[in-house]
Amino acid sequence: MSLDLFAYTPDPQTNLLPYEGIVNDYGVILSQHEADACLNALLNDIAWRHDQALIYGKLITTARQVAWYGEGAFSYTYSGITRRALAWTPLLLQLKQQVERHLQAVSPTVFNSCLLNRYANGNEGMAWHSDDEKELGRRTVIASLSFGAERKFALRHKQTREKREIMLQHGQLIVMRGDTQQYWQHAIMKSSRISEERISLTFRTYGGQNAVSS
Repeated sequence: MSLDLFAYTPDPQTNLLPYEGIVNDYGVILSQHEADACLNALLNDIAWRHDQALIYGKLITTARQVAWYGEGAFSYTYSGITRRALAWTPLLLQLKQQVERHLQAVSPTVFNSCLLNRYANGNEGMAWHSDDEKELGRRTVIASLSFGAERKFALRHKQTREKREIMLQHGQLIVMRGDTQQYWQHAIMKSSRISEERISLTFRTYGGQNAVSS
């Protein structure tokens, strides 16, 4: 089953998953002008670098570029590589606080870090994975804010292989919470028809303390 953004109205209180996880769609939270300005600033002001991963003992460099920012000099290890967070930029701090305000009514959350991904075009994507590293804690809350090209975001249950898919637009916010990372994988699907860049900001809480209140 696919959920098409043109066929339903985003509602942050509606769960897009059928079971064993929670994904909420807050819709586009920025005006076109605001989203365009953010995209331009992110492309030019972020310390982008190509990501690396250890796969079966071999060091792989991805086409996708990444950056990690946060409140402290966190060390964060995934795929066998340790990364250290840079200090918040004013724009990232502003966007973090804006995302937190949107979450206030449903699940008050304070984030202390942000992993950014930059995809040059539709030939670059993200393979199936779960953000289940122990540093994020159980039932972690991850808020994803998209800029640039519209891309398909897919979720797949680890056991049943049931899928949900939505198209993420410029300035759109979705939030994964609850048991999502334990039972579901997610991916950014590739498409040769897409020539524009996309940037995603995934706000997280390093250390396992996600919600201010349940």
